[in-house]
Amino acid sequence: MKHFLLHLQDSMERFWDAPSVSDYNGKTYTFADLAGRMALLHIVFEHLQLKDSDKVAICAKNSAHWAMAFMATVSYGAIVVPLLADFNPDSVNNLVSHSGSTVLFTDPERWAKYDVNKMSGMRCVISTSDFSPLYAADSQVEDIFARLDAEFRERYPDGVARGGLSFKVSDLDKLTIVNYTSGTTSAPKGVMLTARNLTSNIEFGMRRIPTSAGNNVLSMLPMAHMYGLAFEFMYPLCSGCHIYFLGSTPAPRVLLQAFAKVRPYMIITVPLVIEKIFTNTVLPAMEKPAVRFLRRLPGFRNMIFSKARNNILSAFGGRIRHIIIGGAAINPEIEKWMKRLRLPYTVGYGMTECAPLIGYEDWHHFRLQSCGKIVDGMEIRVDSEEPEKVPGELQVRGDNVMSGYYENEEATKAAFTPDGWMRTGDLGIIDSDGNIFIRGRSKNMILGANGQNIYPEEIESLLNNQPYIVESVVVERDKKIVAIVFPDMDRISQEQLDELGINRMLEQTRVNMNLLLPGYSRIAKIEMLRQGFEKTPKMSIKRFLYS
Repeated sequence: MKHFLLHLQDSMERFWDAPSVSDYNGKTYTFADLAGRMALLHIVFEHLQLKDSDKVAICAKNSAHWAMAFMATVSYGAIVVPLLADFNPDSVNNLVSHSGSTVLFTDPERWAKYDVNKMSGMRCVISTSDFSPLYAADSQVEDIFARLDAEFRERYPDGVARGGLSFKVSDLDKLTIVNYTSGTTSAPKGVMLTARNLTSNIEFGMRRIPTSAGNNVLSMLPMAHMYGLAFEFMYPLCSGCHIYFLGSTPAPRVLLQAFAKVRPYMIITVPLVIEKIFTNTVLPAMEKPAVRFLRRLPGFRNMIFSKARNNILSAFGGRIRHIIIGGAAINPEIEKWMKRLRLPYTVGYGMTECAPLIGYEDWHHFRLQSCGKIVDGMEIRVDSEEPEKVPGELQVRGDNVMSGYYENEEATKAAFTPDGWMRTGDLGIIDSDGNIFIRGRSKNMILGANGQNIYPEEIESLLNNQPYIVESVVVERDKKIVAIVFPDMDRISQEQLDELGINRMLEQTRVNMNLLLPGYSRIAKIEMLRQGFEKTPKMSIKRFLYS
């Protein structure tokens, strides 16, 4: 295993004059530019006397400067604390303090909402807009920035030369990132990730999803989340790719424009994005009477499917080789269509605690409704007497697994079995070929009246395939199964359904569902949301709000 910083260093030296990071519709920076900004920030860290145990927090929207701040910190040898930009100000104050961060990168708008008095030990705050100081704890820190440009010119009169940037490459087991899984103000869970965890994921990407200079990535996921950080930024950058940062997820029309401009080789997304594309464009076209008739004829069927496939890939920019879906199970009916059209998609499985990969399989060999096979350097087991048939908790160990939760021994102890396997909290089975099938979260499982295990996610998967339903959450109330749904409001509007029509639709949906479900898991009631479910930054439904 070769330290990820050595991969980055090789990439920077090989592709020195090639583009590395860009703000979408903004400025582009070469690998040489990236090295220059990193060297500038190294001078700041040097004067602040940062040690390899010191923490540097980053809380801002995705941008090229976010990437520079991150790479400058890890290459200097300090520990990065990436915080989701959507965390509320009180949470940011608390997490910066809890982590012991002495430096914070953020943008001026967010900084105006934070309270430095609640950030114990903070020495300076640096703007991600232009790397100017937003806060200095004392005059010594002010002096650092006052003479920064002059000192940089003294050290690098001709700029940073190829290979002239120093990287502090440490032991693979050194703590590198503390990634908080939520913004809670009580007993925060900061996932401690080592260079080994990051390197294992990055090398997996380089080995199993190979790419190279000249290929582009459109970064849409939050960089403060490990999925986006590792696979939309670190692994492609170490391969010489050019990363475009959207900053925030735009409207679908603007997103399609971005795909057409950037022409990425890979898209990492959540099921909802793909499902919307199919529901709004692909399926209506396929269900037209003339098309349905032609689909019955082998020659025409192949032609229709080929055209639909090409149209979808063209909408993503025309260079797509991989569509990687994660975060939740994909609608089974949509997935069947994706298989029929031979789209290059796969569904992965991971979590922050594994930086993030656990399961993956190339689309050529991907098994329908699975989430891949255990990745290289990892082992997996099912806590079940019949792991191929009876769901049990999935437990893992290996190079990707965190070292624990920062300053939270109780949570760390609870996360591991006595023999050292990490508890994922997910329920699943593994077939004889090693394919992983998720059946639900152990904390979401409902115990039926007669002791049956009811997995809400399985009911939700069927429910989301019903007409009018976009998303759903299934919960238990008063010993009864209740489904909370967000319907297709556009369709309701187009069909001009009034309140009576909506209620009839919901009741018909309940009746249709119960014909598909065993008696012990039938739905007693369906409730409707008009504004959609509240989501986490990685677009998972905040289930706890609806239980």
